[in-house]
Formats: sequence, structure tokens, C-alpha cells
Amino acid sequence: MTMIFDKNLNEDIIKIIEARHHDPFSILGLHHKNGQAIVRAFLPNTQKATIDEKLPMQRVEGTDFFQWQGEQSQITWPYKIHRLTDNNEQIAQFDAYSIMPQISEYDLHLFSEGKHWHAYKILGAHPYEVEGIKGTLFSTWAPGAERVSVVGSFNQWDGRCHPMRVRGGTGVWELFIPGVNPGELYKFEIRNRDEGSLHLKMDPYGQQTELRPGTASIVTKSSAHNWQDEDWMDTREHADWLHQAHSVYEVHMGSWKRHTDGSFYSYRELADELVPYVSEMGFTHIELLPITEHPLDISWGYQTTGYFSPTSRFGSPDDFRYFIDCCHQQNIGVILDWVPGHFPKDAHGLARFDGTALYEHADPRRGEHQDWGTLIFNYGRNEVFNFLLSSAFYWLEEFHIDGLRVDAVASMLYLDYSREEGQWLPNEYGGRENLEVIEFLKHVNTVLHKEHPGCIIAAEESTSYPMISRPAHLGGLGFSMKWNMGWMHDILEYMQQDPIHRRYHHDSLTFGLLYAFTENFILPFSHDEVVHGKRSMIYKMPGDEWQRFANLRLLYTFMYSYPGKKLLFMGCEFGQGNEWNCETSLDWYVLDYPIHKGLQKLVADLNQLYKTTPALHRHDFDPHGFEWIDCNDREHSILSYLRKDGNSFVVSVFNFTPIPRKKYRIGVPEAGSYQIVIDSDSEFYSGSNYHNEAVIESKDIAWADRPYSIEVNLPPLAGLILKKTH
Repeated sequence: MTMIFDKNLNEDIIKIIEARHHDPFSILGLHHKNGQAIVRAFLPNTQKATIDEKLPMQRVEGTDFFQWQGEQSQITWPYKIHRLTDNNEQIAQFDAYSIMPQISEYDLHLFSEGKHWHAYKILGAHPYEVEGIKGTLFSTWAPGAERVSVVGSFNQWDGRCHPMRVRGGTGVWELFIPGVNPGELYKFEIRNRDEGSLHLKMDPYGQQTELRPGTASIVTKSSAHNWQDEDWMDTREHADWLHQAHSVYEVHMGSWKRHTDGSFYSYRELADELVPYVSEMGFTHIELLPITEHPLDISWGYQTTGYFSPTSRFGSPDDFRYFIDCCHQQNIGVILDWVPGHFPKDAHGLARFDGTALYEHADPRRGEHQDWGTLIFNYGRNEVFNFLLSSAFYWLEEFHIDGLRVDAVASMLYLDYSREEGQWLPNEYGGRENLEVIEFLKHVNTVLHKEHPGCIIAAEESTSYPMISRPAHLGGLGFSMKWNMGWMHDILEYMQQDPIHRRYHHDSLTFGLLYAFTENFILPFSHDEVVHGKRSMIYKMPGDEWQRFANLRLLYTFMYSYPGKKLLFMGCEFGQGNEWNCETSLDWYVLDYPIHKGLQKLVADLNQLYKTTPALHRHDFDPHGFEWIDCNDREHSILSYLRKDGNSFVVSVFNFTPIPRKKYRIGVPEAGSYQIVIDSDSEFYSGSNYHNEAVIESKDIAWADRPYSIEVNLPPLAGLILKKTH
């Protein structure tokens, strides 16, 4: 409610009192006029105030506005304002409004140009010191604001107390507040310039957020974590990742395991339990569903509000650093699921941040995802471009993250994504491609790969958009890899067929090789495939229990020998029966049953074989690493092929029916002894252990255009991988 003042009261003072002054530093703080010094302060809930306990300030009658005027020699900077509150509390603070701007013009220029890789170092809230005065430097971008204030526990969330200064036409507001320490809660209170509406917002660049349902940002202390991963980081920088094994365990931190009371494991507890498990299972990387702060647990993290804040659900930022450090010390990389395609409409978040469509497009035909009820970033705005670019740098640099998996790239690339005619706007050439997104992705991928050699940036992209994983300078988007959604859909559709009908769907097994080397593909069985009625991996498989497990063991053996990097969602490795539920722990109890334990053992052995056999990983993206032996035996639903690395090779053969095939002949390129190194039907994996010799000698019998051949007993619903021993 606006107070009534004397009509003769200075208009600027009224604006300060009513918290709508655009430039509070022009009124508040220390000023000099005609040889006199003037100090003004607005101090709500104050009985009286003095400067340095010796210069009494006078109250402007009927207000909380105080002023002192006197000889310049009477006051020296820095000075403190001592005040007695209405609660008779004595408080002394350095005057925030006597301190000069702290953000450099160069930083502001880079930010406005969209070229400040480390914008998170200047925007947000940072513990800071000005000539021996300790406090926090706050800043935010809000060009549509008439006034922006820092509010928090240190000023009773009163937007009148700490209005910020705007830095020219940049739209950046800043304020150094002495005495505000790490751990304080804060938000920005923004008054829109045109409507006068108030918006209470968490910090877009905030590096820590209070635990939900609270939504305030937290002033974060400088990291005290002592990294121990120098060897890992040096090795990563010089790694030939294109030709290395890459087997990813996809994890939702909130539901991998929970305590018996249903509470979350912390980052540190996960470091102690998840990391050794992943190491024992032989995966090379952990991919985390978004741990960027989000308000709703069941959103899985994809409704991101904190693009610079690891969620407080599991601990502090340094706790998260500890988790990543432990991964690196166990030679496990960490990939973060990153969501630059959309953000939620929550009132405390980015939506209409300063009362205008700031981070999002104003036109809903370009600025809103109707399916998801979220907003789309305005990629053509330099400061928004910079916000996302800086977020990517932040995770790689401040947390040693080894890569990003970019969510929902298809929704970003196409202006008509999930829209009917008339619901979208074409680009300037009349096409459906989002040209601003294309430039954004090219730039982010190019810069990150250049500045952080060895980092992996993977695209979850489900269309036939060309050259996703080809360098930007060659016309591609510059991603390291792309999820092979086509292969995943084809193979799962095939595996769900009753084996008696599989011969009619044989092309689903072979079609993927027509395009397998057009991109750097990851083969994903992700969280999206085991939710929303799609059933768990084990219950996608047809038949009785034995057949379901045999089918799943066959599928995983096929995946690990097929060209492409690997990704498996948590629980899939041991045959979780229920669909994934983000609100409970995985069903670890099923490992008491040998058939589940056997599946888990197979996945661990497949990982080990994949990592130690260059023929299975060195040319995942190269047609020189693959060669069909026989792709035409559709009548028996059998496939066989070679994976190669120079003169080294392995033989893979798969029987997709429950009928064992005795003495099945396979053409091989060289004479010698062949050893079965993986048999998915082995008794070690709870299979039927259909008999084969330990070593199989080749015969001088040409077969399938090969000069030699071997005879194997093909187990039912099983895959065999063989190595030539000599």
C-alpha cells in the first residue's frame, strides 16, 4: 500500500521509499555537493541511525529515509551506518551505496555479445571483498525492470532495503552487500518497468538452491574440495575417444537406491556405493539424469530451474564434486543430462523473469512446448545464448564433468515439432528448421570440444536430420555422438515378436547396418523405454520366464557386439521386473534369484570383453570394423558377422529362436582354433548350457564366401562371440 507524503517531498526520495527508483545510487550513499558531504540511507524498521557512531542521521519526517550532511572532513570511506531497530537491536553495516561498480565494462560487453564463456563468474551471487570489506556481490540480467532488489534472510525479504544499480543499457543489475555471508538465502525482487508488476525470482545463475519445496537461492561459498583426479583429467585430454570403449550406465540418483525409510542417498553415499558397483560391472561412464535443480521429483530433473545448481536433494555442491572425483579415481567418466531445449513455467523460475518474455520467445508459436507445458529459450538473444553456453562451461570446468547428453534435440531443431498447421512460424527462408538453434548447437559444440578436449557431447535426437555428429566446419552440428533411436526401436520391436514370427521381421535386424556409420551412434536402452506402460526390459521379452531371460541375454549380447557405443539404464542389467518408478529404489532383492544374478553377471562380462577387445570397440563408427558373414538366414532367424580391428577379429553369431541348431556351419576368414568367449546360454548366466567344445577347430570347407568354416552348436535364444586363439 502506497503511503501518503508531504507534496513538497523530493520525488526521488518518494521513489526510493516506494521501491521504484531505477537508479538508487544517484540518491543513496555518499555524495558531495558544494564542499559538503551528504549521506542518505533508506532504513525500514529503524528508530535511529548514526554514521560511525558519531554522526547522527536525521529522519525525513514521516518516512524511514535518513540523511546526514556536513563537512567532507568529518567522514571517511569506508564508513558504517549504526542503527537501532524497532526491536531494539543494534546493527552496524558498511554502506552498500557508497561502493563503486564492481563488474568490468569488458565483462558486460562480452556478455551482451553472447561471448562470455564464464558469465557464471560475474552474474549470480559471489562472496566478494572490496578493499577489505567482505560481503557478497549480487548481479542479474533484467532489462525490462524498473527496479531490482536483492531480498533475503538478511533483510527480512524486504524489497525496499537493497535496490540494485543498473549498468547502462546492458540490462545487468548489480549490488555488493557488505556482511552477507555464504549460506544466506536470497532471491531477486523485480518490478517491471511498464506494468509495475512485482516478480520474486530465484537466481538464474545461482549455484545452490534450498531444498524443495523452498525455492530460494543460496549464497555459495567457494569450493573447498581438493581434487584428486589429475591423472584422469590429463588422460581424458589426450584420449582418442572415437576409438575407445564407451559403455554407459544411466542413473537416476534419486531411485538407484534409497534408505529403508524412503529417504535419498546423498552424493557421498552414492560415491561409496554406486561408484564401486559401476566399476565392478565394468561400465566406462555413468550418465546422470539431470541433477540440475528442479522443483518436482517426478519430473526426473527435466523441468530444470537451476542451470548452475546441483540439486540440494543429495547434498552440497562440494558433495557432488566428491562424487565425481570418486568416479574419476575409479576410471569412470561422468556425463550429465543437460536440458537446453525448454524450461518450466514456475513463477519463481525463468518464466517472464522481469515481467517480459526474456529467456523465452514472446510468441507462443515459437516460445512454448504445448505437449510438455514448458517454455522454449529465445536462442537468437545474445544473453540467452550466453546463459546456456556458460552453463555448459560451468559443469565441465567447475565439476570436472566429462560430457553432456543434450536432451530432446529434435524438439529444438524443428519449428513445427509436435505442432499442427498454423501453430508454428517458418524460418526466414520458409523452412521448418530452427536456424538460431542450429547456430547455437554448432557454436556450443565447437567451443566445448576446443576448450575441453576429450569431453563427450551426445545428442538425444530421433529424426533423420543429417550430420548430427559431424564437425560444424564440415556442415554438421558438431556433436560427439548421437543416440541411435532407430536401431533401438527396430530391435525392441523385433525382440517383442514371438520367435515363430521373427523370420518375417528379419529386416529389422539388418536394416540398421545401412546407416550405422552415417553418424557416431550410441545404442541406447534408456529410462524412456521402461516407463509409461512400455514395460521393463525383461517383460518386453516374449515367452515364459526362461525364454524372457534368454531373450534378454541374447539382446544384450547382440548390442555389445554391434557397431556403436553402449548405454543401459539402471536395473536393466539385472532384469528388474517392474517398470522404473522414480519414487522408489530399484528392486535389488531380485538378485537373490540365480536367473537375475546370471543376467547381471553376463552384462559385467560383456562390458569386460567389450573394453579389452579392440575389435569390438575401436571401429564402432567405421565400416572397416564390421563385415557380414551371413545376414540372409531369415528362415532360421540367425545372424552372423565379424567385428574387426586390422587383422584382429571376433566372430558373432545369434540364434533368435528357441530351437537349438546342432553343428551350424559358419564361414570364417582364417584357419585356426576358435574359442567361445561369450555364450549367453552358459550356466554361469543361468542358461541351459547347450554343449559346445571349449575350442573349435576350423575346417578347410569354404562357406558363405569364406575360405574356411567352423561348426558350432547354437543354443536356443542365445548369442555366441568367438575369438581365434591361434
